[in-house]
Amino acid sequence: MMNHFLLEHPFILSLLIFTVVVLVKVFLSIFFIKEPMHWFRFFCSQLANKVNNPNNNPHQQKIAGALSTFITLLPLLLILWLFESFIEVNWLWHAFLLYFALGSFGLTRATIKTAKALLAKNTSEAKQLIAPFTLRNTDKLSPLGISKTSIEMHLLQTMQQCFSVAFFYFIFGPYAALTFRLLLEMHYSWNIKLPKYRAFGALVNNLVQILQWLPTRLFVLFIMLGTVGQNSRLFWQLIKQHFFSLNNAISVYALALAIEKKLGGVALYEDTKLRRNSFNDKALEPDASSIVHAVKRVNQVLYFSFLCLIFSSALTLVLTLKV
Repeated sequence: MMNHFLLEHPFILSLLIFTVVVLVKVFLSIFFIKEPMHWFRFFCSQLANKVNNPNNNPHQQKIAGALSTFITLLPLLLILWLFESFIEVNWLWHAFLLYFALGSFGLTRATIKTAKALLAKNTSEAKQLIAPFTLRNTDKLSPLGISKTSIEMHLLQTMQQCFSVAFFYFIFGPYAALTFRLLLEMHYSWNIKLPKYRAFGALVNNLVQILQWLPTRLFVLFIMLGTVGQNSRLFWQLIKQHFFSLNNAISVYALALAIEKKLGGVALYEDTKLRRNSFNDKALEPDASSIVHAVKRVNQVLYFSFLCLIFSSALTLVLTLKV
């Protein structure tokens, strides 16, 4: 009876699977810091070391990066898709795929620990806490740099690994969610902010930016909804110039306005300064308390999104019963 009901309401089944997987990941994140995707990222790094020849011209490096992307992604997805035919319980297989697609829920805990370390004036511990989550050179960061890095890292990784993955899961299914996450991991491994991957990682960078364009704008919309009392119209006037850009500028700008702090600016990658846009320049620089505030803002978006999913499933059920 229950199975028949869930099969007739696939959205409700998807929501139940999603809820259970999230609860499992939250529980496991207490004991395990590294995610299963850590091994896939390691594989991508080793692959790049083999095929990315820095002596080649940029065009050859782009071709090598494109071939590496498709040779890695397509066979893996094909194997998983074929393996599904041997699974009798499809929802369990979909839950397994979603488990690997969703990011770590221990990121918030690590970010809050970083803020506490800064409040305790323990800068070295704060650097060690954020080092595994960012490409930036953390050893030279000041407390201000640690605060900015923590806020931006938590925002972008939560938006990409949780919100965007969930977006693709509910709209297109578990394979789409996993595909996005695999591309995201390749993007992290071959990040174009690092000089040696500027050409090699160009294709996967463009793919990720295109795929996350819509969920990023939805995420920003939810941030704006949480700032109704802070003149949302002014927010839109400030951030709309980044609406059609294929990068994360609009999300960083929106959070900077929401927490009323300055974000962005120069960042150090492999001892090379990268000059980025600076957002909300008239505001004060962030500190340890700003990290906590930013985490709350980002988590509010996740909670609100989940409530929207529950409301949508309830509405779907009511409409179905009326028919």
